[in-house]
Amino acid sequence: MIRVVLPAHLRALARVHGEVALDVDGTVTQRTVLDALEAAYPALRGTTRDQVTQQRRSFVRFYASGEDLSHSSPDDPLPDAVVAGTEPYLIIGAMAGG
Repeated sequence: MIRVVLPAHLRALARVHGEVALDVDGTVTQRTVLDALEAAYPALRGTTRDQVTQQRRSFVRFYASGEDLSHSSPDDPLPDAVVAGTEPYLIIGAMAGG
């Protein structure tokens, strides 16, 4: 079971409270986690990545085990702690401005 923490606006869109638990088949990567998230919560399609290019949205960041994975390959395996469910995969809404 993969634990995913969503920012407040995505939790509201998905109509969930707290973190989300997902079953991911095969190798656990950012792509497979996001695929499972979008399959379980169709309202989230296109919110974290472009639906056509699959590229991460500009103001969304991905973290796992204290590491920023936002610019990592979406097909790199996630850390063992995330796969084991002891650490969550974090989706963070970034802010900009001044």
